[in-house]
Amino acid sequence: MIIEAPQRIEPCIPDTLLPEIVDRVATLSDAAARLGGRLQSRTAANLADLVRIMNCYYSNLIEGHNTRPYDIEQALQKKFDAGDPEKRNLQMEAVAHIRLQKKIDDLHASGKLPEPSSVEFITWLHREFYRDLPESMLVLEKNGKTIRMIPGEFRHLPLHDVAVARHLPPSSAVVASFMGYFETRFDSGAMGRGMQLAAMASAHHRFNYIHPFPDGNGRVSRLMSHAMALKAGIGTHGLWSVSRGLARGISTPGDYMSMMDMADMPRQGDLDGRGNLSLKALNSFIGWFLDICIDQITFMRQLFDLDSLSARLSKYCDEQEWKPEAFTLLEMVLIKGEISRGDASRITGLKERTARTMLSSLLEKGILGSDSPKGPVSLRFPAESLDRLFPNLFPAQTL
Repeated sequence: MIIEAPQRIEPCIPDTLLPEIVDRVATLSDAAARLGGRLQSRTAANLADLVRIMNCYYSNLIEGHNTRPYDIEQALQKKFDAGDPEKRNLQMEAVAHIRLQKKIDDLHASGKLPEPSSVEFITWLHREFYRDLPESMLVLEKNGKTIRMIPGEFRHLPLHDVAVARHLPPSSAVVASFMGYFETRFDSGAMGRGMQLAAMASAHHRFNYIHPFPDGNGRVSRLMSHAMALKAGIGTHGLWSVSRGLARGISTPGDYMSMMDMADMPRQGDLDGRGNLSLKALNSFIGWFLDICIDQITFMRQLFDLDSLSARLSKYCDEQEWKPEAFTLLEMVLIKGEISRGDASRITGLKERTARTMLSSLLEKGILGSDSPKGPVSLRFPAESLDRLFPNLFPAQTL
């Protein structure tokens, strides 16, 4: 019999953390503290822009949409594919995702990030994601009927009832009460960091278990997890993403769905906690989710290490057959974060006119960028450079 009371999602958080989860929390906290430690703030900010593209790409991939980084980059420049409506819609989704993640990052940086598990924040995420998308993307076909989804509104009508693979989420009539209970149980206000990180993992599953919206639940849950990581102090200014780990898994890309399915398991007898769902399965899911986070932070730390990034930048310049002075300039920008245009001659040792010409060429190629026509320049990371500068960040064939 399916329980329609909010306690159906218990246990939400283990009463105490298992020693192996405590160990993972310590490893995760340490790895996060070291990520990007040697990067200048402007370089780190530009890398965070790249990570948002990565996060969007892998979040799309989980949904079954393979949107190339190049197409996402074009969309961010408002260059949409007019000849392919489906591709254009995916580009618009990508822009919405990246815009929303940046808002989350900015809210955290300003100290104004709300409680990520709150109904207010979750409905805001859903509403903001769909805000600028076309009407056609709000129309869903469910059980032979057409539904117009209202952004930010939970399921509340009988025709909103769904099945997710083998799982039957709570009926639409009780979603609001489930989400009110979810907000109370996952409020991080009284939690220490260890419990916050366990809650981040558990909330990711329990949110999708409730499946509160007619569509868009996966995207919202991953953005919520991003916000919870920031709130718990392991967000490292946006320099890593849980979506890449969920899409790739630890053993195989199928890990995510199989682990989510495993965490749906009902309690297995008197020694398996006191809730409706299995405590053993929840602990396994929490451990796996934290392993994903550790794996991704470790990968990004190695990728963004200043020395190794400088070496790859040098090799990239050689492959492009740019003058040695080009690397000299780019390396200085990498180390300092940004330089004024007038410093190009002094840094490279070239005559002023030659240095200006080279600087203009690097700006045109997109490896340097500026926020204004005459403002300082900083290192940028165009899609065509990613397979060289950041190997294995994306599957090579997608770039």
